[in-house]
Amino acid sequence: MDSIENMKAFLMVSQTHSFVDAARRLGVAPSVVTKRVSQLEWQLHAPLLKRTTRSVHLTEAGERQLATIQRLVRDYEELRASGAEQPGAVEGNLRISAPAALTTVFLAPTLAAFRQAHPGVTLELVVLDRSVNPVEEGFDVSLAVLSATYDRVTEEIFRSYPRIACAAPAYLAKHGAPTHPRDLAHHLCIAFAPAGSVWTFAGAKGPTSVAIRAAVTSNDSRVVIAMIREGAGIGVASEPTVQDDLRDGRLVPVLPGYRLPDLSLKAFVPETRLHLARVQAFLAHLRETFGTAAP
Repeated sequence: MDSIENMKAFLMVSQTHSFVDAARRLGVAPSVVTKRVSQLEWQLHAPLLKRTTRSVHLTEAGERQLATIQRLVRDYEELRASGAEQPGAVEGNLRISAPAALTTVFLAPTLAAFRQAHPGVTLELVVLDRSVNPVEEGFDVSLAVLSATYDRVTEEIFRSYPRIACAAPAYLAKHGAPTHPRDLAHHLCIAFAPAGSVWTFAGAKGPTSVAIRAAVTSNDSRVVIAMIREGAGIGVASEPTVQDDLRDGRLVPVLPGYRLPDLSLKAFVPETRLHLARVQAFLAHLRETFGTAAP
């Protein structure tokens, strides 16, 4: 068990390039991560990570061993999952990653309803506003709205949700409202880091892409929405996450004649997890709740 935990610590540091960030994601102290990685290096008789004052990188030995360690951890997690579950029983722990704002708005109630229907299942929800490879990071299901493709992972697409460019009335009163997407180059904008700084709109004359001037950039969609509400600039959000703000006038749509690409709620599932009854039950619950959409 100690060796597996040591390998998990090494993998998390290799992904985050930071002992502090790795510790935060693993839910332990940085000193614990440092100790586990040192133990693994001692066990393998080789330095796996090169530490500098600014970041952490793989050594040549770390590069060589990375794929093997990933496979060993994945195989162990699969063995543990299959051994803990009785054939056909909807029970055990379900580890899920999901985006922040959508989780707050409607995924949390959905997860609560699933738990009530399947009391034998415990849920571990990790909120991550980035693309997540469920194989490498040990999730049974990764829910996402960002596009991604992973090896040995099955993707199922659920309902699509429109996105909207919006701003607070106070911002528009001070800076005016854009009438064309190109006008955004002269406005303060709030950027969601994983989506990038180029926004593409579809209009009557075709698509228009504009490189925005980001006054604020965040990797947390909840922060983006909060900054838009505060009048810090124009931002983009999925309609379900701001529908109350739009209804109550805290936010106002901008560029109503132009459409942003929709977001699609997706579930990424490792192929080796698909046979688990709790995973199948959760996917069925999502289909019943949100419906399905063609890829």
